[in-house]
Amino acid sequence: MKIPDSLFYSAEHLWTKPSSNEGIWEAGITDYAQDLLGDIVFVEAPKAGDLLQAGKPCGLVESVKTGSDLHALVDGTVTEINQAVLDSPELLNDKPYQAWIFKFKPDDAEVAKSLLNAEGYSAQISA
Repeated sequence: MKIPDSLFYSAEHLWTKPSSNEGIWEAGITDYAQDLLGDIVFVEAPKAGDLLQAGKPCGLVESVKTGSDLHALVDGTVTEINQAVLDSPELLNDKPYQAWIFKFKPDDAEVAKSLLNAEGYSAQISA
């Protein structure tokens, strides 16, 4: 199970990292989440311009086994959707930490303070 040190995580199994654009962050599902879901067949992402509320559902990932809500990592505004992931949801299984689902601009620039680091996320999924 991969848990890169360079990312931040939510208790709901999403990862995030700063994008190359100043103040914009990328978000996707963790390796742990994609492994639990199995073969992912559909992604419903939030739309650009949607407001995110930390912990609230903002999208959906469906696999052949089940569906799971995407929960916003922090408060913010969606700025972009990864059309490649919508067109080929299996990218989330193949490369979960490269296949971001959406980008967002957080309301609070200090995104990391409310999220887990790799060690904290690892401890959570091991409990």
